[in-house]
Amino acid sequence: MVTAQPTLQDTSDFSPVLGGPLYQLWRRSSLSGPALELVRRRVVTAIALTWVPLALLSILEGRAWSGVALSFLRDIETHIRFLVALPVLIASELEVHQRIRSAVKRLLDGNVIAPEDVPKFRAAIDTASRIRNSITIETALLIFVWTVGQWLWHTHIALTEPSWYATPHGGTFRLTLAGHWDQFVSVPAFQFILLRWYFRIFIWFGFLLRISRFHLQLLPAHPDRMGGLGFLGESTMAFSPVLFAQGALLSGLIASRILFENENLFSFKILIATWVVFFVLVVLCPLLMFVPQLARAKRRGLEEYGVLSSIYVADFNKKWLPGGAKGEAILGTADIQSLADLVNSYAVVRRMRVVPFGLDEVKQLVVAAAAPVLPLILTIMPFSELMKRIFKILF
Repeated sequence: MVTAQPTLQDTSDFSPVLGGPLYQLWRRSSLSGPALELVRRRVVTAIALTWVPLALLSILEGRAWSGVALSFLRDIETHIRFLVALPVLIASELEVHQRIRSAVKRLLDGNVIAPEDVPKFRAAIDTASRIRNSITIETALLIFVWTVGQWLWHTHIALTEPSWYATPHGGTFRLTLAGHWDQFVSVPAFQFILLRWYFRIFIWFGFLLRISRFHLQLLPAHPDRMGGLGFLGESTMAFSPVLFAQGALLSGLIASRILFENENLFSFKILIATWVVFFVLVVLCPLLMFVPQLARAKRRGLEEYGVLSSIYVADFNKKWLPGGAKGEAILGTADIQSLADLVNSYAVVRRMRVVPFGLDEVKQLVVAAAAPVLPLILTIMPFSELMKRIFKILF
């Protein structure tokens, strides 16, 4: 009796973002299709729930553009949070779903997973899917944003001067109507979406950790120079929008401190560098778990191709060097081309990387995380001077 092998279709719907209670709520509310379509509808709904009520209530209370030190229209941090970061976080789910789903399929399509490990591969997907769909975990995230999240908002985000959302009162501050909506609806909704993204990245990390423990069929001479795992490095680009949203949050926070607390951009340089490096590492660190297998594959490849090269070159010398084949034309012989191909293959093995990503991926992630902060340079340098320096760097 022949046992049917697991097929690719068994795993074609896996991604770390396609599932969970919020996803099911979106489906029932006609805010998402089965593969996270209808992105614009979700973005508009999120803005209507978080930012629009703040604007309307601020107008009703006379704090939209004047009357307090920080009017609603001048609150750059709030606008960036709900009009830039939140839409990007929601819209990026579709990109992550498509790229990660494709990467998971290629683990089988590219024969990276050995046939004997296919059942374990399916078990890893089942485990990741159960965690992704957990009602308990998303409920815990909600509890977290309503407890720790509220404390963080009061102590680290909210300003201590009169604003559209609060008025100082007896050592603390009294919330306006807009402030109540911000604290109890808008901010928790945003924090939940953000924490949910961290949770999804954790799921991807755990999934790759299990895969890295399999006996992978890596090819030292693969043209991607990563043993055939180069597609995993390319898949990390799906998280670029998430890093952009993180950078936007940081830029909004810094902008508020510069404009309303008279701080200088230079005082945030360590924070900016740490922020960018941290989130780039968060995205790339899961791939570092493949380093041991890639290093072993490279050593094995150098040994095997070294032995093959020695045998072939020895036979080549016997045949073509003086005393070898006589009366046989060397021009056009396949032996020369085979020798060149062997040399190229050995060179590919020698240049094989032991990390499944390249410098290009690192640069793109750094740019995505740092780009939202760049406009803040205008707080210390005139626009004309900034353009002159950029022009000099580029040309």
